Amino acid sequence: MTQPHIIVRKLAKTYRVPTREPGLAASLKNLVRRTYDDVQAVRDVSFTVEAGEMVGLIGPNGAGKTTMLKLLCGLLHPTSGEARVAGFIPWERRHAYLRRISMVLGNKSQMLWDIPPMDSFRVLSEIYGVPPAEFGRTRDELIELLDMGELLTKPVRNLSLGERMKCELVAGLLHRPAVWFLDEPPLGLDVSMQLRLRRFLAEYNRRNGVTVILTSHYMADVMALCPRVILIHHGQMLYDGELGGLAQRLAPFKLLRMTLQGENGNSIGVLPSNVEIIEHGPNRLTLRAARSDAPAVTAHLLQTLPVADLAVEDPPIEAVIDQIYREGGV
Repeated sequence: MTQPHIIVRKLAKTYRVPTREPGLAASLKNLVRRTYDDVQAVRDVSFTVEAGEMVGLIGPNGAGKTTMLKLLCGLLHPTSGEARVAGFIPWERRHAYLRRISMVLGNKSQMLWDIPPMDSFRVLSEIYGVPPAEFGRTRDELIELLDMGELLTKPVRNLSLGERMKCELVAGLLHRPAVWFLDEPPLGLDVSMQLRLRRFLAEYNRRNGVTVILTSHYMADVMALCPRVILIHHGQMLYDGELGGLAQRLAPFKLLRMTLQGENGNSIGVLPSNVEIIEHGPNRLTLRAARSDAPAVTAHLLQTLPVADLAVEDPPIEAVIDQIYREGGV
């Protein structure tokens, strides 16, 4: 039986942050005696990720997502706990480990501003010791997948945000990492570029079997790419499983959206008692019913109302996630 590609056991990170009261007296006192607060960014988090799996790491701002990725990349040492990524302890930062991973951050750049991307790619290939023939094959594959041939000779400062993000993805994959950490890669991109980025990530994962942990505030990215999500809030893991499972646990109801033939002002009178009206218009009706009641309610509506169209839906996942953020629990 093969080991999971990423193993995290009771990982924790606490920052010691200096504090002081406002005012001159407090400033002078702080020169002699500093005070500190302990901020727990990650608290006893445990999970595993199998090779080739694409997992979404989600949570509100300040939840600990970026701290978690930095721990797994070896940029930070944990306060306690342990982790192994591709068989290595990340914070030992061995050269063999750094060649096995890559991290792309939506608000940081690996590209040199005044030279074309191709020159930066060559520099990175030398840093990672990629043989020239392998570098050429990988570069050409990525350029084809991202449709970016015309960008390679322009200075990076002349590229749009979406074009620069394409270059960042190529830069992070030139050494063919086995594990890829993506921290908010679609940050600031327009809708069209976000869609193309999703297609690229899905296709690259399918072709190469790379293990991916993705953080994003765009739930459309997570829903399109990640069969599994890990939800953290205030540094604690609240949920690990399929995204749809959150809706089933936190919103045990279905939405029934109907379009009626003609205007049916008296339709409310024939509704069953175990439904809640969400929207009622001249020829539109939206109801909420318990999951267990939804099949019987649907059958009743089709028999008693002139239904032109009917859809049975789960509540929007964004609403479910927002509920978790507000309540702080699952």
